[in-house]
Amino acid sequence: MPIHNTDVADILNKIADLLEIANENPFRIRAYRNAALTISGLSREVADLVANAEDLSTLPGIGKDLAGKVEEIVRTGSLKQLAELQKETPGELTELMKVAQLGPKRVATLYKQLGIKDTAGLEKAAKAGKISSLSGFGKKTEARILEELGRLRSSETAGRTRLADAERFVLPLLEYLRGLRDVKRAEAAGSYRRRKETVGDIDILAISKRGADIIGKFTRFEDVDRVISKGKTRSTVILRGELQADLRVVPAVSFGAALHYFTGSKAHNVAIRTLGVKKGLKINEYGVFKGTKRVGGKTEEEVYAAVDLPYIEPELREDRGEIDAARKGKLPDLVTLEDIKGDLQSHTTASDGKNTLEEMARAAMDLGYKYLAITDHSKRVTMAGGLDEKRLAKEIAAIDKLNKKLKGFQLLKSCEVDILKDGSLDLSDDILDQLDLVICAIHYNFNLSREKQTERVLRAMENRHFNIMAHPTGRRIGEREPYDIDLQRVFQQAKDTGCYLEINSQPDRLDLADNYVLLAREMGLKLAISTDAHSIDNLNLIRYGIGQARRGWLEKQDVLNTRSWSDLEKLLKRG
Repeated sequence: MPIHNTDVADILNKIADLLEIANENPFRIRAYRNAALTISGLSREVADLVANAEDLSTLPGIGKDLAGKVEEIVRTGSLKQLAELQKETPGELTELMKVAQLGPKRVATLYKQLGIKDTAGLEKAAKAGKISSLSGFGKKTEARILEELGRLRSSETAGRTRLADAERFVLPLLEYLRGLRDVKRAEAAGSYRRRKETVGDIDILAISKRGADIIGKFTRFEDVDRVISKGKTRSTVILRGELQADLRVVPAVSFGAALHYFTGSKAHNVAIRTLGVKKGLKINEYGVFKGTKRVGGKTEEEVYAAVDLPYIEPELREDRGEIDAARKGKLPDLVTLEDIKGDLQSHTTASDGKNTLEEMARAAMDLGYKYLAITDHSKRVTMAGGLDEKRLAKEIAAIDKLNKKLKGFQLLKSCEVDILKDGSLDLSDDILDQLDLVICAIHYNFNLSREKQTERVLRAMENRHFNIMAHPTGRRIGEREPYDIDLQRVFQQAKDTGCYLEINSQPDRLDLADNYVLLAREMGLKLAISTDAHSIDNLNLIRYGIGQARRGWLEKQDVLNTRSWSDLEKLLKRG
């Protein structure tokens, strides 16, 4: 069974977690974290690099020692070092670090003093009041731990897979199916096709006249862990990572109807079927019928045409007004990857990035971009090697020098500046004056009250240097809830002061959430789509931000970085 980049990164991160719990050297811990980040961000499978005998030590942040460990993981599916660490520190402790109130030091305390090594033991101890008696905890922390455990159980992401993680299985599976001689077409449907930030299971449809043969080959796909069911035209399997995949082999005459039905959403489908009933039609996964006569269903366009509607893009199919907009001819002309002229957030080796200024610039040019903003962290983010005024001034000079030799492309001088607890910015106005744009973000003090967190951002936006707010709610999907903030007030302040917000394309962020993207559009607020790239490979993550923007109904004109730099510069200029 093949090893994917996510498998390698998971093992490296587990080692980092265990080393952190054991209070090992922070530089060693960071090396494993950086290696995991590099591997997870690669556009190619690291297993392919190993198979081709490529030198992994040339990858950013991976020396010879770590390269050897990555090769061991790829070849054996495990790492002896991890097993050795788990003998000293139970591996289950890494799961406790997903609880928002618990860092490595607290996890170590819980294990050493109460013998807690899993969430079940944590909950039992918290309910018994044992945690509050420990030094550094208290009643409030104990209550918050119980709240967080309840949230993790009931989370909307529980039992779901992040879109990017699912994609690592879906794309090879589709390539495999499409390569089979008797398969005329194969497509993924469901929430995956609608580009939701998380997916439950994967629905795949294929056209073939040899259903049983295709089903047999499907169940033998290399990533299949176990087969749940296997029929002549349908099969359910569990892929590695516990992701369920369902394949249905359908005739060409029904493919459009089936694709529409299994793409969903359920609410959208019900609305379409209701329109069909009013016209005396029956619409289901097999086609569009007038009585017993099939009158459509070969394509999705035929399904929509049957109820007098134009084609509706999958990302819009959530029953959030798209049917009424289609009826009135007011569907948005959704933004596409081809519309993007540049990226407004990226990091280099000056802070916590993996590539140099020039390497990032060349990679952006290869994507056809006209500009790239270099937004290394400011000094408050010490763990990321944040820049103070002196170091940022050196980077500004380096960007100016590099820009002189770049043809038809411009690196933008910027910085991801921390919004401090009191709403002030982390760097002086003197240095901010020298930047092309300023990206502002919250990285600390997530637990402020809704009022204080909101006021913090509103005050920051009053600073004339504030241009774009990065990852505006601070969430990490399935790991960390958004901090409590009134985004409607933030949106209004942004409009009033000439600020903007971003859609962060990092797969574990996708921040803003699609409902807030839609709200921003309704309020007339333009957004940036940025990758927050920490390596040249990360620049390709823009597609996830595009999906989030499309789910929020954004058109080209709603997105800042669909403009040339000269036009964007005018928009960013504050009075």
